[in-house]
Amino acid sequence: MFARRIAVIGSGYVGLTTGACLASLGHRVVCADVDEAKVERLRRGVVDIVEPGLPELVAENQAAGRLEFVLGARDAVAGRDGDAVEVVFLCVPTPMGEGGAADLAAVRDVAAQVRHLLPAGCVVVNKSTVPVGTAEATRKLLNRRDVAVVSNPEFLREGSAVHDFLHPDRIVVGSDAQDAAERVAALYARLGAPTVLTDAASAEMVKYAANCFLAMKLSYVNALAEMCDVLGADVADVTEGMGHDRRIGQAFLQPGPGWGGSCLPKDTNALVQVAAAAGIELPLVSASIATNERQRRIVVGKIADAVGGSLAGRRIGLLGLTFKAGTDDLRDSPALAVARLLRAGGAELTAYDPGCPAAVPGVTDDVTVADEPLRAAKDADALVVLTEWPQFRSLDWAAVAGALAGRVVVDCRNLLDPDVLRRAGISWVGVGRR
Repeated sequence: MFARRIAVIGSGYVGLTTGACLASLGHRVVCADVDEAKVERLRRGVVDIVEPGLPELVAENQAAGRLEFVLGARDAVAGRDGDAVEVVFLCVPTPMGEGGAADLAAVRDVAAQVRHLLPAGCVVVNKSTVPVGTAEATRKLLNRRDVAVVSNPEFLREGSAVHDFLHPDRIVVGSDAQDAAERVAALYARLGAPTVLTDAASAEMVKYAANCFLAMKLSYVNALAEMCDVLGADVADVTEGMGHDRRIGQAFLQPGPGWGGSCLPKDTNALVQVAAAAGIELPLVSASIATNERQRRIVVGKIADAVGGSLAGRRIGLLGLTFKAGTDDLRDSPALAVARLLRAGGAELTAYDPGCPAAVPGVTDDVTVADEPLRAAKDADALVVLTEWPQFRSLDWAAVAGALAGRVVVDCRNLLDPDVLRRAGISWVGVGRR
């Protein structure tokens, strides 16, 4: 069954991806945001988010009349010409709040705005990452016996969100109202993905459980890389040997400067807070958070060693500022965390990132942002790879060598081919690599 009309509240990368992809599945979608200028740009087909395939999908569904943009949740929910909304997706921010708990202010605000506008039989879907119990809290806020609340967590990776939505590993839908859960699951029927129908609390728990497991896996491989550095082993061979075990798999076994972004940091902290409130300790998750913080200091130490032991007065070029390749997202970026530590040690920093072509006030204040990689390398005592942009592999490394003052590259992502750099006269330093 296809819903006649869907409202998506929020046009960040989750909301916009959700709206455009649902429209591509044949639904009629109205997407709302509180930023008037952003809504106007979206109406003109201007997508500010760096997300492969998303601008094209938005334009295609706007042209087909299946996707429109409005200002504010009220306009999205209020039916026009008798065209009542059937499903409302909440895709609003739930950032890390005080003490690490998720800040649900946006969820509460939207619920208060729309509760009297929702038609009888409507389903409200929490798509945002929210703590266990939020569906029940939302139901109480709405105070509508004739409106069901469903948890339908997203599993979208920035940089491949459209692909992930249209080719999901699974669809998770949870509600204490089985018919409402089935109605939401039916929206995805054309995708043919495995579907987990459960209660709301379990669906909410799935998202945190998955993200925290991935964070633990990343922290574990970074700890292994440190051991490989000390013991003379090669982490690439170690992870290859591990990854062929089907119980483990190859994904999330790449060491780096730590994990970050809009999801893993806030979700790990939120789960620890939820557990503490329930009187439960999560030492594995807490240790993963601590290991992640430590990894940034380990990387800074590796960079300091590469330039002679002291960062004071050293010029360091950085390749990458975003938290991962394929996005312009700087939130909780490990690259920026490393940059701040380098700056605190007295280094002068110039960076290049294809997803961040200019300085962002309040975010990149400690870094001069260059418009091309050779400018980042010019007169640098070392060049440091912090984000795994694939185009860094194909740089003119002979030209980079000529620009560098100190011919050393610290490859914190193990992205580059050491032999290519050596042929260019550059010393290569990896993470956990011989």
